[in-house]
Amino acid sequence: MTTFILGLILLLLALFGTPLFAIISAIALLAFYFADIELTVVIIELYRLASQPILLAIPLFTFAGYLLAESKAPTRLINFSRAFFGWIPGGLSIVTLVACAIFTALTGASGVTIIALGGLLYPILLEENYPDKFSLGLLTSSGNLGMLFPPSLPIIVYGLISEVSIDKLFVAGLLPGLLMIVLLSIYSVYMVKDQKLPTTPFNIKSALKATREAIWELPLPLIILVGIYGGFFTATEAAAVTAFYVLIVEVFIYRDIKIMSDLPRVMRDSMVLVGGILVILGAALGMANYMIDAEIPMAILGFMKQFIESKLLFLATLNIFLLIVGALMDIFSAILVIVPLIIPIAENFGVDPVHLGIIFLANLGIGYTTPPVGMNLFIASFRFEKPIVKLYAASVPFLIILLISLIFITYIPELSLWLVDLLVAK
Repeated sequence: MTTFILGLILLLLALFGTPLFAIISAIALLAFYFADIELTVVIIELYRLASQPILLAIPLFTFAGYLLAESKAPTRLINFSRAFFGWIPGGLSIVTLVACAIFTALTGASGVTIIALGGLLYPILLEENYPDKFSLGLLTSSGNLGMLFPPSLPIIVYGLISEVSIDKLFVAGLLPGLLMIVLLSIYSVYMVKDQKLPTTPFNIKSALKATREAIWELPLPLIILVGIYGGFFTATEAAAVTAFYVLIVEVFIYRDIKIMSDLPRVMRDSMVLVGGILVILGAALGMANYMIDAEIPMAILGFMKQFIESKLLFLATLNIFLLIVGALMDIFSAILVIVPLIIPIAENFGVDPVHLGIIFLANLGIGYTTPPVGMNLFIASFRFEKPIVKLYAASVPFLIILLISLIFITYIPELSLWLVDLLVAK
């Protein structure tokens, strides 16, 4: 009875907006208390987290992402993409997809992409006669595309929690991420082929001008990938290189960020996000420790085995479950709470841990645009000042394409693992 009352209180606190880390911490502490286990195990988990070198990558990549978001990098990125893809009929839709994917990969936040790039691209799409409903759906669905590309912050957090190589996850996400962009690009071009949309003829001078303007930002993904997989530095060192490089470029070369007025604000805002992630990390690891000690994953596995006997059926069930989770929770909270539960179950069904990571992140990214409560739907509704119901209708066609890509990603593990086997040492 006491447990029921405490659970009800925690549920009410969560509904009234109590921070997630406080709820998770309370659950972990109460679980250990009722199991007669010393509460110091939570502190031990915090110490174990703090001792992991890869932890440093989180604040460094976050800081770099905030610098890019606050600068004029989004405008330069759009101009560059438009110069090279604007000649294709419907090319602006491809520009939107590519620009949003790159920006989300660098900032680690799909909501930031909708706010930062959506405000720039939405008027341009309407000005060039793209249908309003199509434009809204495109921008809302594009916000999550970069989550599978390095140096995506969700990949790093997933690697920390699952103890799967972050280097392997960075490589594994490349082909699945490209598949999503290609399928959405084909669909977008097909849908607007009869609209008689204006195109921007390819002009070598315009292309060179756009390249020259973005010349300092374009090499960034290449520096990260070549640096890590060429053996020049680790993922943590890549974060340091990225943060230093972006700082020099945006503050001293482009001078978009004023060193006295803007830089302290960007540092403060980025570290507030990092602080939240680290607190939730510590709390979630404590709760995960309890779940493992209490053999909760094994209990769930035993229950599932009564109904699910094949790997294919397990993956289908997992996708449905994760899409619901992605719609209800932010990606960091979902990683911290759900990953410790599903890893042992997936291993039992023979799912490769790297492949599982890509399935997990793809699902949660798609969940952001899944009605009725996907987070990106509400962010887009606020950003574009449109009724949420209109965003539902606009996003569904794009959501169907993303779900098709998810089927390929789930049931063709080579999409995730082929490059890993080719490029990353065992």
